[in-house]
Amino acid sequence: AMAGPPGLKPLVAVAQVTSTPDKEQNFTSCARLVREAARRGAGIVFLPEGFDYIGGDTTQTLALAEGLDGDIMGRYSGLARDCGVWLSLGGFHERGQDWATTQRIYNCHALLDPAGSLVATYRKTHLCDVELEGRVTMKESSFTNPGTEIVAPVSTPAGKLGLSICYDLRFPEISLALRQAGAEVLTYPSAFTYPTGSAHWEV
Repeated sequence: AMAGPPGLKPLVAVAQVTSTPDKEQNFTSCARLVREAARRGAGIVFLPEGFDYIGGDTTQTLALAEGLDGDIMGRYSGLARDCGVWLSLGGFHERGQDWATTQRIYNCHALLDPAGSLVATYRKTHLCDVELEGRVTMKESSFTNPGTEIVAPVSTPAGKLGLSICYDLRFPEISLALRQAGAEVLTYPSAFTYPTGSAHWEV
């Protein structure tokens, strides 16, 4: 899908979804968008933070989490393979190998190639703890372990991707480090709340 005349830029797709606690419904919505993007010739599809689900509370968020070897990631692997596209899965609720001892998850940006292989994972290092009086309170650190390292940029048809997630945007050092490591595209898949989104984005 990426072959073409020299200088032709690859087609990328950015999918916007509103996730719920219903993982099946979320997968159906995301899969429809990925298939449509592939039909239109996209070589890589970017899904947002929380593409797998957004829990109603901390207890539900932890209960719904899976490992990278679980059902949901397996289904996205099959989707990438079936559609022949790269998938940037930003913000997967990952139960890591330390789940049994910590009972905390990781906010994981996973990258799949067109064979469905997991080629890179980045765990969000800067967790979002924010309190806007009367509007929104969020304490990601109460149920999420921070990642401990930056991941080397990955070569894709869209260029060398630097993986990060949402709140990492506020810390320019990670962008500088990724750029110095050769990143050509910096990714910040995000699931903003309405108040914080309104304060940051213009459409």
